[in-house]
Amino acid sequence: MNGSQWASGKLQVFETMESEVRSYIRSFPTKFRRASGYRMWDTEGKEYVDFFSGAGALNYGHNPPEMKRLLIQYLQEDGISHSLDMATEAKERFLLRFGETILRPRGLDYKVMFPGPTGANSVESALKLARKATGRQTVMSFTNAFHGMTLGALAVTGNKFKRKGAGVPLHHTVTFPYDGYMGPSVNTLTYIENFLEDSGSGISLPAAVILETLQGEGGLQAASGPWLRGLANLCKRHGILMIVDDVQMGCGRTGTFFSFEPFGMEPDIVCLSKSIGGYGLPMALTLLKPELDLWEPGEHNGTFRGNNLAFVAAAEALSYWENDRFAKAIARKGEQLRSALLSLADRFGGEVRGRGLMQGIALEPGLAEKVCAAAFERGLVIETSGTDSEVVKVMPPLVIDPEGLDEGLAILRSSMQQVVEAMGAAAIR
Repeated sequence: MNGSQWASGKLQVFETMESEVRSYIRSFPTKFRRASGYRMWDTEGKEYVDFFSGAGALNYGHNPPEMKRLLIQYLQEDGISHSLDMATEAKERFLLRFGETILRPRGLDYKVMFPGPTGANSVESALKLARKATGRQTVMSFTNAFHGMTLGALAVTGNKFKRKGAGVPLHHTVTFPYDGYMGPSVNTLTYIENFLEDSGSGISLPAAVILETLQGEGGLQAASGPWLRGLANLCKRHGILMIVDDVQMGCGRTGTFFSFEPFGMEPDIVCLSKSIGGYGLPMALTLLKPELDLWEPGEHNGTFRGNNLAFVAAAEALSYWENDRFAKAIARKGEQLRSALLSLADRFGGEVRGRGLMQGIALEPGLAEKVCAAAFERGLVIETSGTDSEVVKVMPPLVIDPEGLDEGLAILRSSMQQVVEAMGAAAIR
């Protein structure tokens, strides 16, 4: 097949040459050309409001002007682009900024590890380190959790469809019910504690617990403060390391830089990726308490752990966190979003979930996908969440203004109305 045949049709080249594994292109079947802030445009000039944020990699929006200027300047000056774990000025500046802007103001003492450029890289390194530090093998995870697509990360992921893709047994993990999984009257911490303390439970003492404080891909289930604090105390009491996966919920998505900040927790290990790169550039961190830094040189590495363009953008992104104005703005917009979603739930039915600028509305199976498809036709990029795609997930760039948020929510409202009318009076309730 020649090049002209491949290029015929708006999406023909992707359908012809790209693997069937592609997914988002099926939800958003257009060819995008450019983007700025919280808006995107396709090759036909149609404009979209972005309530997707690159799956959480674009908290600061598309092409943030100052980050773009610094990246262009860095390239024009022939700055180092690839350095593995060698020392560079760009990495030094990021580390200093991260310590001064994020760690020290929060009283956190973490060593910073660059494990590779993805969230799964960070999770894999955290699991390896927990096992190395404790000498134990089992890692505890939770129902509906999502931690990545590599084998170790899949082993602590709850989604059956994604786990099946591994093609091999996923060992050395144990899954427990997340907060609320067994209904509002059951405290799952009691259930977990009984298993840990009963010598006949069949569960060995885990090396670590890994969790998201808000399950982004698992249906926007948010753990309560008492449950999270209780889990942290349980881990401490039993000598179990706590790993918080903040890959999607970190960098302000829930309102504070780390999702666990409001609960007074200090995890032993924290996984960061996605928006830590500032501009959407690949970058990940594994934060670990100093006493856990037991690695031998090169024991965990990766060719692309030294993405200096990401260091440049990430250092500049930390400007948003030099004071509390950005966090307060996220909180205000989170309340605006909550109010709008509660209004939709009151009108159409459904359950509002999440916090900050990671919220959504859970509907009957099959409806959320229809709503998101209708919204895309109207110019809103929005995806579903949950193991059965039952939640319409609102995840705009954190820099969106109140007017843009209202604009997108109006599209969502009309899209839900369309689905209701198409299905008749019984629609969503």
